[in-house]
Amino acid sequence: MRDVSDKLLAILNGLPHKPGIYLHKDGEGHILYVGKATSLYQRVRQYFVDPSELSPKNRALVEKIEDIDYIVVGSEIEALILENEYIKRYQPKYNIRLRDDKNYPYIKVVLKEDFPRIYRVRSFRQDGNRYFGPYTNSGAVDATLDLMNKLFPYRTCRYDGSAWAPPRGQEDNPPPEWKQKYLPRPCTQYYIHRCVAPCVGNASREEYDGIIRQALLFLEGKHEEVLANLKAQMEEASEQLEFERAASLRDRVRAVEQVLEKQKIINTTGPGDQDVIALATADDETCAQIFFFRGGKLTGREYFMLQGTSDSTPEEITASFIQQFYDEAPHLPAELILQHEPVDAEALRAWLRQKRGAAVTLTIPQRGDKLRLVEMVAQNASEVLEQQRIKWLSDSQKTALALEELQAALNLAAPPQRIECYDISNIQGTSSVGSMVVFEGGKPKTSDYRRFRIKSIEGANDVGSLQEVLRRRFKRYLAQEDGATGASASEQDETVEEVAEDGQDGPEELAEEELANQEGVSADEIADPWSLLPDLLIVDGGRPQLNAAMEVLSALDVGVSVIGIAKEDHGSISTHEEIYQVNQPEPLVLPRASQGLYLLQRVRDEAHRFAITYHRQVRSTRTFRSVLDTIPGIGPKRKKALIRRFGSARAIAAASIEDLAAVTGMNRDLAERVKEHIGSGRAEAVEQQ
Repeated sequence: MRDVSDKLLAILNGLPHKPGIYLHKDGEGHILYVGKATSLYQRVRQYFVDPSELSPKNRALVEKIEDIDYIVVGSEIEALILENEYIKRYQPKYNIRLRDDKNYPYIKVVLKEDFPRIYRVRSFRQDGNRYFGPYTNSGAVDATLDLMNKLFPYRTCRYDGSAWAPPRGQEDNPPPEWKQKYLPRPCTQYYIHRCVAPCVGNASREEYDGIIRQALLFLEGKHEEVLANLKAQMEEASEQLEFERAASLRDRVRAVEQVLEKQKIINTTGPGDQDVIALATADDETCAQIFFFRGGKLTGREYFMLQGTSDSTPEEITASFIQQFYDEAPHLPAELILQHEPVDAEALRAWLRQKRGAAVTLTIPQRGDKLRLVEMVAQNASEVLEQQRIKWLSDSQKTALALEELQAALNLAAPPQRIECYDISNIQGTSSVGSMVVFEGGKPKTSDYRRFRIKSIEGANDVGSLQEVLRRRFKRYLAQEDGATGASASEQDETVEEVAEDGQDGPEELAEEELANQEGVSADEIADPWSLLPDLLIVDGGRPQLNAAMEVLSALDVGVSVIGIAKEDHGSISTHEEIYQVNQPEPLVLPRASQGLYLLQRVRDEAHRFAITYHRQVRSTRTFRSVLDTIPGIGPKRKKALIRRFGSARAIAAASIEDLAAVTGMNRDLAERVKEHIGSGRAEAVEQQ
């Protein structure tokens, strides 16, 4: 065991060989981490071994531990329950945490109330009422309630309904003190067919209870039963010549059928209730996505964000999420279909069985329909993470905070309003391209994006390619500046040639016509991105890339603050971002929760995406380029006609002049020209091109 303080050593030696939870605390008594153990003595001592044997997360945790507390319980299941309660109560920094779990809304059916209501609440209680959820989107809850109120005309008012009908079970012999009392008139909901108005005696308790039963079936996903009941009522109303009521029921039948049509798109192989859970992780955050299947049909889906997951395995994250989510979930299905097998799976199964009152199967599919379901859910989780990134970028308060953090961390004179980031992309040195992305005010400015095809560097030389991109970019800046100060023609010749050379490299987001329209427009008439200096320049890479960038900027005498950002691997699990600065020997590591770091990562990732996209385009163009492009007189239409007729360059090379001349748009002169360039003797060479 590594050296520890006398206080910790005494605690470690006194730990019992019993199940329980342990609380790691800092010097001020704050809880850093809550864990469970079948043997407290063995588990807690595992943190104080050689630091090289610990994960980066646990190394950082152990360095801050000043005190350890523990609670002994009777079994591993009790330890699991207590651990979950402490994590939710104290939100320890080093535990995986379900973000804002107390704020998720539920749909509540108040069965304990006279003439039950259905509405949204923010907490779940074991009070004899029915709850459905939790939901992550309040708007989705409101939309569901609105749809249900159209389908099932239950009341939404807050009146006490105890005077509208005798107490339950005493309908035939109500107590002497009870007196029936209705409201003077029904509200608007009655007139728009969204309430049956028991408040004025238009519906008995039995009729109203039938509506609530249908609403419960709908929320449980048993839509076929709802549909069958509505159809039976519609036929009964029609037979009794109640045509207005039959028409209303017909409309409700159609609405339920529309819901069923949407559910036919995805279904499982089994008839039981199943939840499918998959994860997507980025930086210090994980999205857990759940698809709810009831009776074999998809009835809903929700996602939940988990924090503090950067150094945790998918198995640990899965176990922690299942504990926190199903601890308060009103419904537990018979089967959980998972992307990863959770740690302590046996204890988790026992706990779930106790919660449900019946066995819960944990399935980790390796093939078949269930695996395809898991893959679909995982893809949805990735999409949610991307949407969260976009949402973050649209939050002006967070981006303003990020810019202020960068100013302080990088010792800048002011928050960097304009940030430019550069990245290089190639495969084994071929089709090398560079990208320049621009963020202004912490948000992407896609109209200023630029891309570069590397021209002077051969092979896999990212540093040299980066220097070429920066040289071309800032020569353009100097050209704009020289033009404004009346530089001589001889001084501008080289730069103007560079401008013309780069003129083909426009952003993906702008059409070629728009770029052409901007040619010759001065920086005074439009904010030309080439004429602007960034407040912060970022290169994707470490010390070599930073030094290369500074070499170019020094040679051109351009003063810009420059940093390099690189993701460094420090173990089998952990990676973190290192920020390289000029004249700073050691890289800067910002806290994982830093908004400034989050912004830097987004800018770097966007530069990488933009470079990769252009690289694929260039590679694709080169791959499919034909030798026909080099033949005078053979344009796109004739090339297309030849390829359609013969299928490949080799077949064209082997064809006779007569066959070539017979193609639409061709003649004998052009056919002879084609044979001259790619005769049958060069068929093999042509195919290789």
